[in-house]
Amino acid sequence: MSDTHKKMPAVPMPREAGAEAEVTFSRRVPTGDSLPRDICDRCGFINYVNPKIVVGSVVTYGDKFLLCRRAIEPRRGFWTLPAGFMEQGETTEDGARREAREEANADITVRDLLAIYNIPRIAQVQIMYRATLAEPVFSAGEESLEVGLFAWEDIPWSELAFPSVYWALTQFRSVMNDSVIAPFTNPDGENGNFFPLSGPPAS
Repeated sequence: MSDTHKKMPAVPMPREAGAEAEVTFSRRVPTGDSLPRDICDRCGFINYVNPKIVVGSVVTYGDKFLLCRRAIEPRRGFWTLPAGFMEQGETTEDGARREAREEANADITVRDLLAIYNIPRIAQVQIMYRATLAEPVFSAGEESLEVGLFAWEDIPWSELAFPSVYWALTQFRSVMNDSVIAPFTNPDGENGNFFPLSGPPAS
């Protein structure tokens, strides 16, 4: 391992054959439903859009924190925790471990549940764990420009990708020495629309 940051190319957006086919949807309330949905005007297919589950972790090695600099939008070039959308057939813990492998080529040990965040603006529920690295072995995955271990005072606070990254780091810090914790949720009055101050909280 070294803290040398490996550069990776940007990942292109997925595009499948047939994407240019003309398909039109109308927004209306389906029979037996109570909410408007997008319904295909040709075949009647109902495009149900439900909140997505994001899983990830605050990963530490000793007193340092594992962060990934995003190679994809949104917030390309900003720093985040290893996290992403769950896949079918996996548990939330499995998903957190997979995301750490995919984004940081890191094998982590999931410790316990840190927080559950609600981000209604983008229809996400984010489940974050406390996790550790047995060895400081990592490198940039395809969705990361660089990966590094940061001491608390060296975290690039003004370059964090999302408010929930700030929440998870600061909430983790507040229970860092506790063996058993009650999971956190959104800070009072916050729903992911605005960033807090760009620096860490006062010690």
